[in-house]
Amino acid sequence: MKTLFLVRHAKSSWDAPGYSDELRPLLPKGEKKTRLVADYLIKESVKIDLMISSQAVRAYETAKIMAACLDYPVKDILNDRRIYDGPYDRMLDLIYGTSNDVNTLMIFGHNPLITQLANLFLHPGIDDMPTSAIVCINFHTGKWEETPASKSELKFYIFPKMFKSQT
Repeated sequence: MKTLFLVRHAKSSWDAPGYSDELRPLLPKGEKKTRLVADYLIKESVKIDLMISSQAVRAYETAKIMAACLDYPVKDILNDRRIYDGPYDRMLDLIYGTSNDVNTLMIFGHNPLITQLANLFLHPGIDDMPTSAIVCINFHTGKWEETPASKSELKFYIFPKMFKSQT
Protein backbone atom coordinates (compact mmCIF):
# COMPACT_ATOMS: atom_id res chain seq x y z
CA MET A 1 0.00 0.00 0.00
CA LYS A 2 1.24 3.48 -0.91
CA THR A 3 -0.33 6.58 0.62
CA LEU A 4 -0.21 10.02 -0.95
CA PHE A 5 -1.06 13.19 0.95
CA LEU A 6 -1.67 16.26 -1.21
CA VAL A 7 -1.60 19.50 0.77
CA ARG A 8 -2.50 22.95 -0.46
CA HIS A 9 -0.36 25.62 1.16
CA ALA A 10 -1.78 27.75 3.97
CA LYS A 11 -3.36 31.17 3.48
CA SER A 12 -0.77 33.68 2.34
CA SER A 13 -0.61 37.43 2.05
CA TRP A 14 -1.60 39.01 -1.25
CA ASP A 15 -0.93 42.42 0.29
CA ALA A 16 2.78 41.96 0.94
CA PRO A 17 4.32 44.80 -1.09
CA GLY A 18 7.64 44.06 -2.71
CA TYR A 19 7.23 40.27 -2.64
CA SER A 20 7.15 38.19 -5.79
CA ASP A 21 4.60 35.38 -5.98
CA GLU A 22 7.25 32.86 -4.89
CA LEU A 23 8.15 34.89 -1.81
CA ARG A 24 4.67 35.63 -0.44
CA PRO A 25 4.61 34.80 3.29
CA LEU A 26 1.91 33.00 5.26
CA LEU A 27 -0.66 34.91 7.24
CA PRO A 28 -0.99 34.11 10.96
CA LYS A 29 -4.50 32.75 10.33
CA GLY A 30 -3.01 30.43 7.69
CA GLU A 31 -0.55 29.09 10.24
CA LYS A 32 -3.36 28.54 12.76
CA LYS A 33 -5.55 26.72 10.23
CA THR A 34 -2.66 24.47 9.21
CA ARG A 35 -2.22 23.46 12.84
CA LEU A 36 -5.94 22.54 12.96
CA VAL A 37 -5.61 20.06 10.11
CA ALA A 38 -2.29 18.84 11.56
CA ASP A 39 -4.11 18.06 14.81
CA TYR A 40 -6.40 15.75 12.86
CA LEU A 41 -3.37 13.95 11.41
CA ILE A 42 -1.87 13.61 14.88
CA LYS A 43 -5.11 12.06 16.18
CA GLU A 44 -5.02 9.62 13.24
CA SER A 45 -1.38 8.71 14.13
CA VAL A 46 -0.17 9.71 10.65
CA LYS A 47 3.53 9.15 10.03
CA ILE A 48 5.17 10.53 6.92
CA ASP A 49 8.17 8.93 5.22
CA LEU A 50 8.88 11.80 2.81
CA MET A 51 7.75 15.42 2.52
CA ILE A 52 8.30 17.34 -0.71
CA SER A 53 7.36 21.00 -1.08
CA SER A 54 7.20 23.62 -3.75
CA GLN A 55 10.05 26.05 -3.19
CA ALA A 56 7.56 28.92 -2.81
CA VAL A 57 7.77 30.39 0.69
CA ARG A 58 4.08 29.81 1.46
CA ALA A 59 4.29 26.10 0.59
CA TYR A 60 7.59 25.51 2.37
CA GLU A 61 6.38 27.33 5.50
CA THR A 62 3.25 25.15 5.47
CA ALA A 63 5.47 22.06 5.19
CA LYS A 64 7.59 23.23 8.13
CA ILE A 65 4.51 23.65 10.33
CA MET A 66 3.26 20.20 9.35
CA ALA A 67 6.70 18.65 9.90
CA ALA A 68 6.93 20.11 13.40
CA CYS A 69 3.47 18.79 14.27
CA LEU A 70 4.17 15.30 12.89
CA ASP A 71 7.71 14.92 14.27
CA TYR A 72 9.21 14.95 10.78
CA PRO A 73 12.70 16.52 10.58
CA VAL A 74 12.38 19.93 8.92
CA LYS A 75 15.87 19.50 7.43
CA ASP A 76 14.55 16.46 5.50
CA ILE A 77 11.83 18.38 3.62
CA LEU A 78 12.75 18.34 -0.06
CA ASN A 79 12.00 21.25 -2.39
CA ASP A 80 11.05 20.59 -5.98
CA ARG A 81 10.37 23.29 -8.55
CA ARG A 82 8.06 20.98 -10.54
CA ILE A 83 5.45 21.46 -7.84
CA TYR A 84 5.45 25.23 -8.30
CA ASP A 85 5.51 25.74 -12.02
CA GLY A 86 4.91 22.47 -13.74
CA PRO A 87 1.97 20.98 -15.48
CA TYR A 88 0.71 18.06 -13.45
CA ASP A 89 2.50 15.50 -15.62
CA ARG A 90 5.78 16.78 -14.13
CA MET A 91 4.32 16.17 -10.67
CA LEU A 92 3.32 12.70 -11.78
CA ASP A 93 6.96 12.10 -12.71
CA LEU A 94 7.85 13.15 -9.17
CA ILE A 95 5.35 10.74 -7.61
CA TYR A 96 6.07 7.80 -9.90
CA GLY A 97 9.81 8.31 -9.41
CA THR A 98 9.61 8.18 -5.61
CA SER A 99 11.65 5.41 -4.01
CA ASN A 100 9.56 2.37 -3.18
CA ASP A 101 11.07 2.45 0.31
CA VAL A 102 8.73 5.43 0.87
CA ASN A 103 5.23 4.30 1.80
CA THR A 104 3.75 7.66 2.80
CA LEU A 105 4.46 10.70 0.64
CA MET A 106 3.26 14.23 1.45
CA ILE A 107 3.41 16.92 -1.25
CA PHE A 108 2.83 20.63 -0.55
CA GLY A 109 1.63 22.62 -3.54
CA HIS A 110 -0.67 25.16 -5.14
CA ASN A 111 -4.02 25.38 -6.85
CA PRO A 112 -5.20 24.66 -9.42
CA LEU A 113 -2.46 22.03 -9.86
CA ILE A 114 -2.87 20.28 -6.49
CA THR A 115 -6.64 19.84 -7.00
CA GLN A 116 -6.14 18.65 -10.59
CA LEU A 117 -3.63 16.11 -9.37
CA ALA A 118 -6.01 14.79 -6.71
CA ASN A 119 -8.77 14.50 -9.27
CA LEU A 120 -6.63 12.31 -11.52
CA PHE A 121 -6.89 9.63 -8.84
CA LEU A 122 -10.36 10.30 -7.42
CA HIS A 123 -13.71 9.43 -8.97
CA PRO A 124 -15.77 11.39 -8.28
CA GLY A 125 -13.32 14.26 -7.86
CA ILE A 126 -13.32 17.13 -5.42
CA ASP A 127 -13.90 20.85 -5.86
CA ASP A 128 -11.04 23.30 -5.57
CA MET A 129 -9.07 22.56 -2.42
CA PRO A 130 -9.11 25.52 -0.02
CA THR A 131 -5.89 26.65 1.64
CA SER A 132 -4.53 24.16 4.22
CA ALA A 133 -6.68 21.35 2.79
CA ILE A 134 -5.34 17.80 2.68
CA VAL A 135 -6.39 14.92 0.46
CA CYS A 136 -5.17 11.46 1.46
CA ILE A 137 -5.26 8.75 -1.22
CA ASN A 138 -4.38 5.09 -0.74
CA PHE A 139 -3.06 3.05 -3.66
CA HIS A 140 -3.28 -0.73 -3.59
CA THR A 141 0.26 -1.37 -4.78
CA GLY A 142 3.75 -1.61 -3.36
CA LYS A 143 5.35 0.48 -6.10
CA TRP A 144 4.87 4.16 -6.87
CA GLU A 145 5.38 3.58 -10.57
CA GLU A 146 2.39 1.21 -10.50
CA THR A 147 0.00 3.72 -8.93
CA PRO A 148 -1.60 4.74 -12.26
CA ALA A 149 -2.81 1.18 -12.85
CA SER A 150 -3.62 0.35 -9.24
CA LYS A 151 -6.88 0.78 -7.36
CA SER A 152 -6.97 4.10 -5.55
CA GLU A 153 -9.31 5.21 -2.81
CA LEU A 154 -9.91 8.39 -0.91
CA LYS A 155 -8.92 7.82 2.70
CA PHE A 156 -9.93 11.34 3.76
CA TYR A 157 -10.27 14.90 2.61
CA ILE A 158 -9.96 17.54 5.32
CA PHE A 159 -9.92 21.32 5.33
CA PRO A 160 -9.96 23.97 8.08
CA LYS A 161 -13.69 24.82 7.94
CA MET A 162 -14.43 21.26 9.09
CA PHE A 163 -12.93 22.30 12.41
CA LYS A 164 -14.77 25.64 12.49
CA SER A 165 -15.60 25.51 16.19
CA GLN A 166 -11.86 25.50 16.89
CA THR A 167 -10.96 28.54 14.75
